[in-house]
Amino acid sequence: MRWLVGWSSAAAGTAGIGSAGAIGYDGETLHPVGSQLLWGDPDPLWAVGDWRPDEVRVVHADAQHRIAVLGICGATDEELRRGLVTARGGAVRHLTTWPGSYTAVVQAGRRITVCGDLAGARPVFHTPWAGGTAYATAALPLADLIEANLDFTHLAALLAAPDVPAALRDTTPYDGVRRLPPGHALVLRAGAREIAGYEPVASLAVSAPPADPDRAVDAVRDALVEAVRTRLAAPRHVPDLDPGPVPGMGPAERRAARGMPVPGVGADLSGGPASGTLALLAAGLPGRPGTLLGHGTGAGERLLAVTFNDLTVAGREAELERAGALAASPRLHHVVVTGGEETLPYADLDGPLTDEPGPSLVLAARHRARLAAGSADHFTGHGARQVLDAHPARLADLLVDRRRRHLVRPVAALARADGSVLVPARVYGAARRLARTPYRAGLEVLAERLMRRRFDEPKGAVGASLAALTWARPGPAARWLTGEALAEVSVLLQAEADRSGTGAQRPGDYRARAALARHAADLRVLEQAAQIRSQRLHAPFLDNQVVRACRDLPEALRVQPGARAAILRTVLEGAGITDLPPGWGAPSHAPTAAAARAGLRLAADPLLDLFSTPLLADAGLVEARVVRKAVRSAAAGEPLPLDGLADLVSLELWLRRLLSRRGTCWTGTPTRSRAVPSGIQPRRSALTPGA
Repeated sequence: MRWLVGWSSAAAGTAGIGSAGAIGYDGETLHPVGSQLLWGDPDPLWAVGDWRPDEVRVVHADAQHRIAVLGICGATDEELRRGLVTARGGAVRHLTTWPGSYTAVVQAGRRITVCGDLAGARPVFHTPWAGGTAYATAALPLADLIEANLDFTHLAALLAAPDVPAALRDTTPYDGVRRLPPGHALVLRAGAREIAGYEPVASLAVSAPPADPDRAVDAVRDALVEAVRTRLAAPRHVPDLDPGPVPGMGPAERRAARGMPVPGVGADLSGGPASGTLALLAAGLPGRPGTLLGHGTGAGERLLAVTFNDLTVAGREAELERAGALAASPRLHHVVVTGGEETLPYADLDGPLTDEPGPSLVLAARHRARLAAGSADHFTGHGARQVLDAHPARLADLLVDRRRRHLVRPVAALARADGSVLVPARVYGAARRLARTPYRAGLEVLAERLMRRRFDEPKGAVGASLAALTWARPGPAARWLTGEALAEVSVLLQAEADRSGTGAQRPGDYRARAALARHAADLRVLEQAAQIRSQRLHAPFLDNQVVRACRDLPEALRVQPGARAAILRTVLEGAGITDLPPGWGAPSHAPTAAAARAGLRLAADPLLDLFSTPLLADAGLVEARVVRKAVRSAAAGEPLPLDGLADLVSLELWLRRLLSRRGTCWTGTPTRSRAVPSGIQPRRSALTPGA
């Protein structure tokens, strides 16, 4: 795991600062383990982990003004210097407009500005410490620093309402460690902190004229091409190209045997439009996209395209055929990774400790098998659905803007899928109710549903759209939580509703941003859980400039059936790629659901053992017998929400890994062993009499 960490002290020259950027506290000198000091006293900043040399840049204007950029950033040093000069006056947004995926930290005298991203894929965390503020791009190091306990209210909200920002607020699993909201910057002045938003949010009060669809799609194309080009242009430093002699093995085989990727650039390749678009763009842009010559793949300078073929699930033949047709390009070297029972969800419940929990923990082995065949720099299409597709709640935004005619095609597509003539009236009625419902009332409705345990929702594709036409809805795991946990989250939501007032956000825009943040956070967990040594995963759809371009797409365009595939087809046409196979852009999600059910069925016994004495039960969040019954029922084929079980299993796995952890993220702390105590004691919530 790679992260940066810094500290802003309350006053310069205090006893809280040691030499060479170390923090002195209670007679101890603290350094992050495995760190490199980017700048020192009085407000030190470190980069921690296996950062590549090209991923860490520090540009100085003078001794008191400097900027550090960590990650892939397309700005030149001169552009960084100009950005630093502009930031000296307090401006922030321009620091987030360069292509790539990065975290920028600016120091101007005693003022420090740390910029988060729009999606939440590169989060920033902060906590009060020693009279100042410590900040980092990972939460666990800060939890170690302050010896934080677990925040059980946050964990309950993570299960009860994971897609509702009002439930999660700015908290983390660690008590006292806070998260910077997406689209915000952390501004520190001599230890005092301020959270500043740098991106405008769509409001009900101001309805901007819709953007021209052609220009908006062109902007998406330009942003996406620049995001891919920035990564291809970055110098690629991959240590240990040949990890040492092994009898009978070539360099590529030796790297694979040691879990190391092939040098060069690769991409996921499937019949889906997002990953296929990135693969074709990366292969078609000038440069050296593919593997290095002489490293065993026979690919030369071709891009290494990886397709995962799950042999345990039927129905993937058409997708594999499309992937094979796409890979016919002379600049692509196609590799098909076959997966069996060992790569099904839940097949491997062991893995590394991630910074936070996430439902993708049950899929880590599945993704690791695919990524192990990839290159040192690997493109993925994650985030395309969240930034390009229309959340069903956007239908309410169209009604707010009095553009009813744009509802015709999406509602007609739902009616065809359901086969009922009543669908248009039901969908239109739900969208109209949402458009007329204030944000505060939406939170109150969710609080009431949790308190009364009302989790039934309409079934099928139309039912999913109807259920999404709300300000907030229960999470899929909420049905298995204890009454006390649900009541605690309900009280929290009611308090947030009282503080929010009427609210002026657009429901569709609000729900889309929340879904993007949820996906980006889980992708970060997946990257840590399925990490391959010396490999970098690139998700250009989550870059700031790509997210901005996608947000400018007219709602009337994005709500149309097949809009994502049509937009990406136009992107490829603009890059000179027109020969796409029939059926491109129409993947099916049925194999994913089938794989989840098959994995749950095979792993039923280990999961029952996992929940024989669960830590979640010790925390008062679930009852062990209730979860075991749900596992048996789901394994037997009952129609239960499998994503809810994935949430429960992932959180239980994460808690066990956290509590079995030894050591700390800091040196010079002989009395500190870990962020949380060795066990979870039964807790008493604020709702318990006498608590």
